Amino acid sequence: MTMPPKPDSRQPSKAVLKRRSGAAVPVVKPGDVTTVNSAHLVLEGKSRKGFLPRLLPFLGPAFVACVAYIDPGNFATNIQGGAEFGYMLLWVIVSSNLMAMLIQALSAKLGIASGRNLAELCRERFPRPVTLAMWVLMEVVAMATDLAEFLGAAVGFQLLFHIPLLAGALLTAITTFIILALEQRGFRSLEAVITALVGVIAVSYLVETILDRPAWGLVAYHAVVPMFSGKESVLLATGILGATVMPHVIFLHSALTQNRIPTTNARQLKQLFRFELIDVTIAMGLAGLVNAAMLIMAASTFFTQGLTHIASIEEAYRTLTPLLGSAASVVFAISLLASGLSSSAVGTMAGQVIMQGFIHRQIPIWIRRAVTMAPPIFVIALGLDPTRTLVISQVVLSFGLPFAIIPLVLFTRRADIMGPLVNRRITTIIASIVAALIVALNMYLLVQIFSGG
Repeated sequence: MTMPPKPDSRQPSKAVLKRRSGAAVPVVKPGDVTTVNSAHLVLEGKSRKGFLPRLLPFLGPAFVACVAYIDPGNFATNIQGGAEFGYMLLWVIVSSNLMAMLIQALSAKLGIASGRNLAELCRERFPRPVTLAMWVLMEVVAMATDLAEFLGAAVGFQLLFHIPLLAGALLTAITTFIILALEQRGFRSLEAVITALVGVIAVSYLVETILDRPAWGLVAYHAVVPMFSGKESVLLATGILGATVMPHVIFLHSALTQNRIPTTNARQLKQLFRFELIDVTIAMGLAGLVNAAMLIMAASTFFTQGLTHIASIEEAYRTLTPLLGSAASVVFAISLLASGLSSSAVGTMAGQVIMQGFIHRQIPIWIRRAVTMAPPIFVIALGLDPTRTLVISQVVLSFGLPFAIIPLVLFTRRADIMGPLVNRRITTIIASIVAALIVALNMYLLVQIFSGG
């Protein structure tokens, strides 16, 4: 007698397949037809192109997500670290980037495997009071995110064109609406613009690094050798490491990959995730290099000149001119403006995902965007100190981090949600350790800030 085959617990459940094949799958927009068709030809083994042309349709989501790792908040932290301790804390950026790669890979995998983003899964799986509380907290996080991004872009406008902060914030809002309007043409157009802005930041820091002429031997040494110099260096390292993974981009990345290339085939899902891993590795690797270049610039320019107390973006801009010439300060301001504009668009996108995912209401898109943008513009209009405001926004983000990273690890370890892409045991263990470390460091940083340590 032939026994029926044993069910594979790693295969997607009927509920998962139903979600993927139902109304949750978006209509492919005209601008994306070529990309989606090319991707399916690759997944079905019908493409005869070389590796790079076959890879291109899958690149994009991680480049949008990586913007959160090179936002204006990173400018201030990395510049302070390099100015005060030279190249010493480069290893923190390297280790932070490796952790970020893992977390963003899990977020991308969640969207691919489940056809749902993290906010939607939280709404489906958690009790309603918990979901509502998480929604309110994540909305505050999204607004705090936009506060930092809008402020950075406004400072960029001010440094380059001598425009007042409030006017710069309004210009940022207008530019953000224009960038996000590209969503109507499809995901590919928006990904292209964001990737281009990331390219501007990367090229700017390539130029800065060439002008700086850093000590490459010291750069290589401190990139891999952990080292501290007193309590202040530990606190600053905690700030760099603990604030690396932003809660809003964890929610966003899962939304960027859900049904981007729709498929229910287990083999194709695995192959799709492998391509997404390449996307994450390239994009997050680029973000890590930019962060390292920020610290290297501060170390080779300010630290070597004894300017160890450069702690704000404005100070860095003003000091670069006499040290490296006007070209260096202009390039720096351009990179800050590109960072602010791209990250404000990404932050607003995250706010949309959070609002729609948690409360599942169809709200006009311009209202969702305005709700996220209004608070930062209001705060900037009050004339608060930019650097201090950036610090406060990072504190708010720290409060929200556990409510993004813990559900992510919990969901990606469940076969009924992830199907063939469920975490391996070792992946869950490593992700749990990373999550615990990041959350603990954020809590430590909060204690230090509020205790005045």
